[in-house]
Amino acid sequence: MVVGAGPIGLAAIATARLFAPERIVAVDLAASRLEAARRLGADAVADVREAPEQLIADLTEGLGADVVIEAVGVPESFELCTRVVRPGGHVANVGVYGKPVTLHLEDLWIKNVTITTGLVGTHSTPTLLRMASAGRLPTSQLVTHTFPPDQMEEAYDVFRDAAGTGALKVVLGGQQHDAVAVRAA
Repeated sequence: MVVGAGPIGLAAIATARLFAPERIVAVDLAASRLEAARRLGADAVADVREAPEQLIADLTEGLGADVVIEAVGVPESFELCTRVVRPGGHVANVGVYGKPVTLHLEDLWIKNVTITTGLVGTHSTPTLLRMASAGRLPTSQLVTHTFPPDQMEEAYDVFRDAAGTGALKVVLGGQQHDAVAVRAA
């Protein structure tokens, strides 16, 4: 399960497929991001406001997710991750937090889970670049808007209002996307 279908969560979904999981579930607030998650390989999606815990329970016969990736950076999403991980499972925390998060050891100690934190290190960059060059990573699917360099301010405004514009990744340079195609993506 990947909680957060922004650029980082979507990249996690795309790369998780390389490990051939039984299924990938994406959780987010935005319908457009959940649709992007489906396009990148999520087998199921859930709006975080509509009990994703129940979906995971149904899909795993109550056991929980083997791996849960937190890609939002808010305390509520981290707590969701720790609730849905199976005993002996793994929570990978890649979200960046601006405030403290509570670790509920009173609930987790019996589950024997592994929690890892941190950002991607540069040691994986050469491998990721080779994979992208070979077409093994769907990087172009993350680009929703392209602007010429002289429209940098507009590009920043589009990215800043990602909830309203549907922006995932904004690129400066190259060919400009057709506005209708961008909105549909």
